Amino acid sequence: MPTVFMIDTTLPKYKNIDFHTYQDVFEIDTNIHRIVKNLELLAYINPLNIAQERKEFFKSKYTYEPKFKYRKLKFKPYKLHRMFYSQRLERIEDEDIRSLYKDIIYTYSGLVQCIETISEPNSKFYYNSLRFFGTPTEKMVENAKFILHFQEEQLAAPKYDAVLSTDQAEAFFINYREMYDFDFNIKTSSAMSAAAMVSNKDKMLILKKGHRYSQHELNVLAHHEIGVHLVTTFNAIEQPLYIFSNGFPNNVETQEGLAVMSEYRSGNLTLTRLKELAYRVIATDSLIKGYSFADTFDLIHGQYKLDRDRAFNITLRVHRGGGFTKDALYLSGLKKVYDRYKSNTNIDNMLLGKCSLEYNPIIDKMKSLNLVLPVTHQAKTFDQQLNTNPTIDFILGHLK
Repeated sequence: MPTVFMIDTTLPKYKNIDFHTYQDVFEIDTNIHRIVKNLELLAYINPLNIAQERKEFFKSKYTYEPKFKYRKLKFKPYKLHRMFYSQRLERIEDEDIRSLYKDIIYTYSGLVQCIETISEPNSKFYYNSLRFFGTPTEKMVENAKFILHFQEEQLAAPKYDAVLSTDQAEAFFINYREMYDFDFNIKTSSAMSAAAMVSNKDKMLILKKGHRYSQHELNVLAHHEIGVHLVTTFNAIEQPLYIFSNGFPNNVETQEGLAVMSEYRSGNLTLTRLKELAYRVIATDSLIKGYSFADTFDLIHGQYKLDRDRAFNITLRVHRGGGFTKDALYLSGLKKVYDRYKSNTNIDNMLLGKCSLEYNPIIDKMKSLNLVLPVTHQAKTFDQQLNTNPTIDFILGHLK
């Protein structure tokens, strides 16, 4: 079996690769993959004792500061940092590709810093999160407030009733899986803040144990988690370079933007959902302003009048780990993807794997060098436009 740096070059995806010219690219790409392939921030950032701390918080009449517990690290951070910065990037002759991998190393090193400082004192994780995910801009906060001015819609149809068990949800996703020509496992977990999430590393859909789902929520999750996140997970596997699986810098904003856009295109994006994304921006902004967990909860529940369960979940998402700013990126990502959709700009490159809009030019260049293959699995959601809600179109068209 011919191999190059532990790559089986007989696989079809390597058929047209000029390994003589790009052997240093593949060596560094493979080295980085060995370092980061088992790293997944969400596996460490989700608290293990959410249910207990929620109970304590509600019992205290919203004054108790939750003391969340987290998984222990399964790696030695300093070893990973040393391995990152030992990569011989100067060997990559193409300046654009060399610059890309320099950005990748900085990004992944920042990810390791995030994971190693979860729940540490002196706001270490928070500052690392700021560097990795950024902070809400003034425009993002204004967009969130603009959305929150709209009156909540009445979702009275049976499909909005949260009456379905986790087992029923699993049965729904097993059936939905038949739409795609890739296979993935489904499991449940109580150590998560979302109703469902995808593990890119394990190629798995994880459902929140004990959660009650509505049919509408299952439809949303099907398009968001399977139709985008798992589609890009399995598309990335078909690419010659591991970067498409491990992720480009700032891919979270683009990938979550695509996922929410799939909700819109499938006719499942409601004003309630848009408001949820807006509350996340407001909550993240409160974190930047120094609000405690109880303060942020009071802002969302006391001032904005969101029900206490949803207010708790939004506050938890933002304050977990010591301050997690990722949640502000869903709304900004949606705006960027929506603007490209309205201008008829092709976004196919973003579905090749965990890609980001900022790196679209280098992806195009690598395509021309046969380093990137055409997309394998289509995101079926984007084949049609089923949104019929004029209010949603008005809001998305007027975000700054």
